[in-house]
Amino acid sequence: MPELPTTPRGAATSRRILDAAAEEFAERGIAGARIERIVSAARTNKAQLYGYFGNKDGLFDAVVEDRVNDSTQAIPFDVDDLPGWAVRVYDQNLRRPDLVRLIAWIRLERNSTGLWFAGAQHDHKLAAIAKAQADGRMCPGDPFEILTLVISMASAWSPASGVYTATPDEPEADHERRRELLRASVARAVAP
Repeated sequence: MPELPTTPRGAATSRRILDAAAEEFAERGIAGARIERIVSAARTNKAQLYGYFGNKDGLFDAVVEDRVNDSTQAIPFDVDDLPGWAVRVYDQNLRRPDLVRLIAWIRLERNSTGLWFAGAQHDHKLAAIAKAQADGRMCPGDPFEILTLVISMASAWSPASGVYTATPDEPEADHERRRELLRASVARAVAP
């Protein structure tokens, strides 16, 4: 992510840009997003946007990094409670579907195979899984593939689902039923 401004006013402007861009990119993708709509929604101008983020691709990358960081802080990883962590990912997808939609656009417009991200976003999770495996607390297997499976299970009802996208306005009983199924399924999947 580029060096963002440190003054309160500059930080507020860059935050408005990131939030407006997240909505625009999540709804319309990279190609369909328009800088004009972003600066209008952010109550700023193109010069500031380009000054902070370089170009449209740089802005998209900054938005994804911002949303990943937000999600990581909102749902800290707990290798000793992967079922509970998966449920928290499910709930985060309900509250904040924008990250899932942004990842879908990455898949559609940038990188259709392999990793969608560059960097070390999951290194600490993979190390924790490997340690739990070494201690006999988790099933054997490639730590990345186990993490991928758990994230996929947690995202089964997200905007990335090929079957059904859950929404916060559905009855709480539906969400609780899914949470319990998810919790039990992840527990079985990662059991030693």
